[in-house]
Amino acid sequence: MSAASIRTDAPAAARSAVANPWLIAVVVALASFMEVLDTTIANVALPYIAGGMGVSEDEASWVVTTYLVSNAIILTASSFLARMLGRKTFFLICLGLFTLSSLLCGFAPNLNALLLFRILQGFGGGGMVPVAQSILADSFPPAKRGQAFAVFGVAVVVAPVVGPTLGGWLSDNLSWQWCFLINVPVGVLAMALIAAILSEPKRQQSQQQAHGFDVIGFILVATFLGALEVVLDRGLEDDWFASTFIVTFSVVCAVAFVLMIPWELSRRNPMIDLRMVATRQFGASFLVMLATGAILLATTQFVPQLVQQDFGYTATWAGLLLSPGGIVTMLMMIVVGRLAAKVQPKFLIVAGAVIIAISMYEMTNV
Repeated sequence: MSAASIRTDAPAAARSAVANPWLIAVVVALASFMEVLDTTIANVALPYIAGGMGVSEDEASWVVTTYLVSNAIILTASSFLARMLGRKTFFLICLGLFTLSSLLCGFAPNLNALLLFRILQGFGGGGMVPVAQSILADSFPPAKRGQAFAVFGVAVVVAPVVGPTLGGWLSDNLSWQWCFLINVPVGVLAMALIAAILSEPKRQQSQQQAHGFDVIGFILVATFLGALEVVLDRGLEDDWFASTFIVTFSVVCAVAFVLMIPWELSRRNPMIDLRMVATRQFGASFLVMLATGAILLATTQFVPQLVQQDFGYTATWAGLLLSPGGIVTMLMMIVVGRLAAKVQPKFLIVAGAVIIAISMYEMTNV
């Protein structure tokens, strides 16, 4: 696509000044792919991490938990930070922090250091995905955005399935450190390309100070999400509510949630606009994405550990077990992209939900 066609189809103030927006789409999708990949790449490497660090697998599983918690926390502040710093600057900072912390994870001397670096990695990675979608929306005219988001969707949906496969192979054939070090060259390349091809849209520069930062709202939302993630991730290992640790975090989560609702509803510029969730269109989409993400992340984290601990799979084979799902997902993204123009999305969502329900039921017989 030429720059001239962008000027014709999209507002000049809203587009990124670049000759080929597809290059932006590929680079942004690549960066997002790395971030989502790291939600699952360490799952199959936990036995190796535990052995290398001299800790139990239960302690090593915090490598996954800390990343997800920091991801959830930074998401709520990403829009404000992108406005304040500028979208391109914020994206580069996040990508740089993600790349640097990946390098530090690979050379972490002990578990405490590894967990600290994983928190930093989660902060860097969590800020990239929402900003990446904003960059894509501004880089393409409305008629082409569906195709651009299809490229982005393939990266985000396939990454959690590719993660265990790649992580397993690296752990078995090289070392668990390479599950993190592999991000470094890709991150450096992505930073160079983003710095070279992406420019800050004018509207972003004029709106950087348009809204204040809801500090109290951020603390409440971050506390709620962080505590909820800890409860859900650690509940099984700690025997749920028989554990004082889980009870404490559950109370913290509930209190933060109860306080968050009236506070956010009474703010002019809330950290999270809860009224949007109450709308039919956005609320339905929110619930669908919540369920999809829960199923995707739950299965890609649980299945590799199940087959390694109970069925004697190697890390490589545990990862390969999920590969067929990744291939089918990639193909279906193309098929659904074409069907969406002819079939109402709600029917496609229902069909997908039925297939997932049947598949999940069949998995209980494993």
